[in-house]
Amino acid sequence: MIHLTNIKKQHGAQVLFNNASFQILPGSRSGLVGPNGAGKSTIFRLITGEEELDGGDISCGKKVVIGYFSQDVGDMAGHSALAEVMAASAEIMQLGEQITAMEGQMGEPLDDEAMSELLERYGDAQQEFEHRGGYDLEARAQAVLTGLGIGPEDDLRPVESFSGGWKMRIALARILTLNPDVLLLDEPTNHLDVESIIWLENWLATDFKGALLMTSHDRDFMNRLVNRIIEVGNGNITTYGGDYDFYLREREIRREQLRASFRRQQEMLAKEEEFIARFAARASHAAQVQSRVKKLEKIERIEIPPEEKQIRFEFNPPPRSGDDVLAIDQLAKSWPLPTGGEKPVFSGISALVRRGDKIAVTGINGAGKSTFLKILAAQTEATSGNVTIGANVEIGYFSQHSMELLDPRLSVFDSLQGALPQASMGVVRNLAAAFLFRGDDVDKRIEHLSGGEKSRLVIAMLLARPLNLLILDEPTNHLDIQSRQVLLEALQNFTGTVMLVSHDRHFLRSLVGRVFEIDHGQVQIYDGDYADYLHRSHHESSPGLVH
Repeated sequence: MIHLTNIKKQHGAQVLFNNASFQILPGSRSGLVGPNGAGKSTIFRLITGEEELDGGDISCGKKVVIGYFSQDVGDMAGHSALAEVMAASAEIMQLGEQITAMEGQMGEPLDDEAMSELLERYGDAQQEFEHRGGYDLEARAQAVLTGLGIGPEDDLRPVESFSGGWKMRIALARILTLNPDVLLLDEPTNHLDVESIIWLENWLATDFKGALLMTSHDRDFMNRLVNRIIEVGNGNITTYGGDYDFYLREREIRREQLRASFRRQQEMLAKEEEFIARFAARASHAAQVQSRVKKLEKIERIEIPPEEKQIRFEFNPPPRSGDDVLAIDQLAKSWPLPTGGEKPVFSGISALVRRGDKIAVTGINGAGKSTFLKILAAQTEATSGNVTIGANVEIGYFSQHSMELLDPRLSVFDSLQGALPQASMGVVRNLAAAFLFRGDDVDKRIEHLSGGEKSRLVIAMLLARPLNLLILDEPTNHLDIQSRQVLLEALQNFTGTVMLVSHDRHFLRSLVGRVFEIDHGQVQIYDGDYADYLHRSHHESSPGLVH
């Protein structure tokens, strides 16, 4: 369907690909992985023609329709959300108009040859219209919008009235409704809650019949959808058959085999070079020396690709708190309405948070999870009820707003040094490296950091301080898979207490030991890990209902 053959691409001095090849076959499901800057988004832009190759070839069937979702949604204005989604299928709508026009022509007198030609065009158009889903275009657009969280009550709202995150959903709905032959998705889950992630997961698995190539920071999402991983890095493109977890295991096996081959080759080269050096000056061995020199020149040298060095930062144990960290008694929250009265969020929540707990707060979108955490962190007041903070409890709070509190004039190093004023330069640099700020990255000013980099920095600053209760609202947002793994390991080793909201199911399964589910304004407490919670709450088959 789409063939990339011996492609070459260079950005400045950086070689992204050199003689790299892979194929996108009909119905294939592939995940695109690689470190930031390796060229994943470049591959999408090369396929769509937004960028040009420096060498090689990309071939694609003439009638293949490609749908591409990127983080750059462009300008949206002048339409309703539904009209904006359908506008991407303008060619389908035009085809429908042509079919209607041809049906009108059929009622007019035509000679046999003209009628035959018209019927042939009509048949081709009808077949293409049906293939592209033209007959149920509007119904499909509405269903996709609803699945992504924009229901019938909102799909006629002007698109400019939606926030940036919701516009991303509209842009995604536009591409899905197109029903393309090849779907290119660059981080489609970034602005979705779990309800929408689960819907998208199911839609791609059951409703979409075309080929899929995607990047995603959501490990579960990747595992449930792809059966092939395409790794981009070090100028190469390498293919692995299997899901993301298989790729991690297989990559390590291949790397160990490569290291073993490299060691054997180095031993052989050393012996040959020693022979050449010893006998180079002896006329009696001239032929042998020359033969071995030529042999070495022909050998293709095995290269070990540079690997990210994993640095473990040893955090100082947080000060010990009392056994009872938070006592929550009949907590309630309502928001005032502009028209008067109040909108209840939750009420009657009572619970006890114990020292060392790692608790996930779950619930459907709008259940009040973030509001609940804000009250516990003293960022907003409850309407009624009490939260009693235990002895020696020191609270650290993270939300997306936390990143806005960073001083844009400071560097990464200066910000971390502020969190560790007594630490040496080496300790601060080690902390930075543990959270993937390496080399010159530590000198970057905050104003030049991406959202993911800011998240990592704020979390590193929190963990470096003597805090024993971490309240984290969506700490995995904006983080790639490697960054999420760094955070996961840091929290697994954290000896204090953690309460968090996250849409990353793998993250929750690997960390939490209790679950507080907010449902219809009440809280249900589950003592046990996240997998046990899914089973006991009967959400095991529909985990999206409970995040």
